[in-house]
Amino acid sequence: MITITSLLIAVIVLVLALVLDLIFGDPSPNYPHRLQFRLHPTVWMGTFTQILERRLKNKNPKIEKINGIILALTVILTFTIPVYFGLKVIYTYLGVLVYIIVAAIILKLTICMKLETDWGKAAAKAIESGDLTEARKYAHFSRRDNKELTGPQIVSSVIESLAENLTDFRLSPIFYYGFFGVPGAVAFRAVNTLDGMVGFKDPEHLHIGWFSAVFDTIVNYIPARLTTLLLILAAAITGDDYKSAWTIARRDQAKIPSTNHGWQMASIAGALRVQLEKPGQYAVGDPLEELDANKILRSLKIRNVAIILGVLLVVPVLVLTTAYFFPF
Repeated sequence: MITITSLLIAVIVLVLALVLDLIFGDPSPNYPHRLQFRLHPTVWMGTFTQILERRLKNKNPKIEKINGIILALTVILTFTIPVYFGLKVIYTYLGVLVYIIVAAIILKLTICMKLETDWGKAAAKAIESGDLTEARKYAHFSRRDNKELTGPQIVSSVIESLAENLTDFRLSPIFYYGFFGVPGAVAFRAVNTLDGMVGFKDPEHLHIGWFSAVFDTIVNYIPARLTTLLLILAAAITGDDYKSAWTIARRDQAKIPSTNHGWQMASIAGALRVQLEKPGQYAVGDPLEELDANKILRSLKIRNVAIILGVLLVVPVLVLTTAYFFPF
């Protein structure tokens, strides 16, 4: 049976995790050899995935596809099960306060806001000052060659990544925390990391990574569409073009190769009244206004409001689910 105490603890863990991220952020991947980066659990997930991938590769495509399932489930369970039982032990033997602190720290590690916020602002500042060499450092967000990108193309790449990562690194972990507690957020982070490591359609990963790619699409399906609605509502609150956000989302989402991320990219393009483009691959939105530094700052504002709305939306979910997963 749900109690006020259990619900309060669940909310405190979520809020504390967000505060920790806003204060400390995440180590920059620009410095992969630094100790704080190598100690991040997401990096552990990626390293573990690479080790297993090498051992599970097989010349037979059918066997490799089966091994792809084994790979994904092994990584997910390896990180999720210890979190579940570890928090259970902490709550039972060390008390509520220690549980809250540890649970919040673990949950924070599944969420990334401050790092991308800092990079977005840095990109905007560099573009505003005309320093494209500096600005290009932040265009690798969206996996494109940034050496020849123009100012508007850099702005596009940063905004696209802000929209895409709003689901992957913010609202989806919060969403799964709401339904399945801290282990749910950790499981999602493992799924998303797997997709980022092996979920590609190139010859090397086509078979070993198929399950990870499909699983990530499935677990992000509802959060991605929910995120789109939150972006549209956020645009209405911030005074941006929410009507165009909805129209462009419906019209252009299918132009993005990703089944899920097209919705967020198209909606924020509509809200900002710009066209977001990855040259030679896709273009969403209408070029009604220029892609300049201010558009990055506007996108950050819309994103932040969407996060707040997402957190508020999760609280009623916690009311319904706390009795089932609390306190683990």
